[in-house]
Amino acid sequence: MHKVLIANRGEIALRVIRACKELGLKTVAVHSTADRELMHLAMADETVCIGPPSATDSYLNIPAIISAAEVTGADGIHPGYGFLAENADFAEQIENSGFTFIGPSAEVIRLMGDKVSAIASMKATGVPTVPGSDGPLPENDDEECLRIGQRVGYPVIIKAAGGGGGRGMRVVHDEAELIKSIKLTRTEAGAAFGNPMVYLEKFLTNPRHVEVQVLSDGQGHAIHLGDRDCSLQRRHQKIIEEAPAPGIDEKARAEVQARCVQACIDLGYRGAGTFEFLYENGEFYFIEMNTRVQVEHPVSEMVTGIDIVKEQILVASGQPLSFTQDDVVIRGHAIECRINAEDPKTFMPSPGTVTFYHAPGGNGVRVDSHLYSGYKVPPYYDSLVGKLITYGATRDEALARMRNAIDELVVDGIKTNAPLHRELVRDPGFCEGGVNIHYLEHKLGLK
Repeated sequence: MHKVLIANRGEIALRVIRACKELGLKTVAVHSTADRELMHLAMADETVCIGPPSATDSYLNIPAIISAAEVTGADGIHPGYGFLAENADFAEQIENSGFTFIGPSAEVIRLMGDKVSAIASMKATGVPTVPGSDGPLPENDDEECLRIGQRVGYPVIIKAAGGGGGRGMRVVHDEAELIKSIKLTRTEAGAAFGNPMVYLEKFLTNPRHVEVQVLSDGQGHAIHLGDRDCSLQRRHQKIIEEAPAPGIDEKARAEVQARCVQACIDLGYRGAGTFEFLYENGEFYFIEMNTRVQVEHPVSEMVTGIDIVKEQILVASGQPLSFTQDDVVIRGHAIECRINAEDPKTFMPSPGTVTFYHAPGGNGVRVDSHLYSGYKVPPYYDSLVGKLITYGATRDEALARMRNAIDELVVDGIKTNAPLHRELVRDPGFCEGGVNIHYLEHKLGLK
């Protein structure tokens, strides 16, 4: 591989460009007409406009992206996260067009993208799963659905097989609600994801969200880079992440990490991936696998010293993993705050011109952002504009550094959620560690 096209925008596009430059690879940045001022365009060797502001006509336009790779002579395509990163058809079309997709095979993306088949494959490889319907719920058998609900025990949650990002879910508290809820979720799933298939799981009342980061080369070698806690969420969207997850049973941690590694080998997985779990009462329950680099990957990089994006690229080019599990040592603690261009109270997006930007610094501080003074945040895309990461020898030190860093951050001209982060990193419950996925919404009065 000698030239990589980055099929994304914003901070992740800048992150991939930096990794490519370190590896001595040429880069191609694609962009919409609304993104002509993105920082990474100035760092790329070539840039190609692929369409108007609408993501459908630009960053989701597969023919335009493949055409951009053809005209620039790129041989690898990195999808980043979001947009087409977990689109099996995109990966398949890239490979069929003679390019290298920097990620897993289309077959594996498809398998993990369908939650029913993903759960079945995890069960087969020994990864612990939530008790549930053992497959899709039957369409025309209400009695069987009621039997399944009774066997699993209420409350239960109905989920769309093709869902994700917190969409396509409905909690059911008793038998009287079940059939109506199944039908509603099935209708919504068909409209939103083009797949009306739904399944049922036991609804855990106060779980944490803990995930395991993996790297695998598709050649029989796989490693994990420890775990992360992503429990501080609002409407299933992560706000703060940290590594390693605090207060986890060490035996359960070691066992689930080993199972995830074995699952990668069994799947013939290639690239970076994340196994997401609910964790309650010392037990892990698989919920989904993300077949891409994640927003929160920096915290795993900080505690292991391993560059996940560079490993993605090297593995995709056919090289074996450059690390073994014995080389992976988790040292210290890292915390990440997602900085969004939004009103910190109403959470409404806040596009506009950044009149002044100052990034924090100091020992153990990392900023992944495409912001600069004068940059215009467009209204068309996700509100994430940066990530603030701090590292410390202990969790308390990482938190202390985060308090300093978030206080130093200045973004004028638009609203951001920095004031919320300033409050959260001083919140007694969060500072103690181990809050559940409902904690933030309760704090904000949303539940």
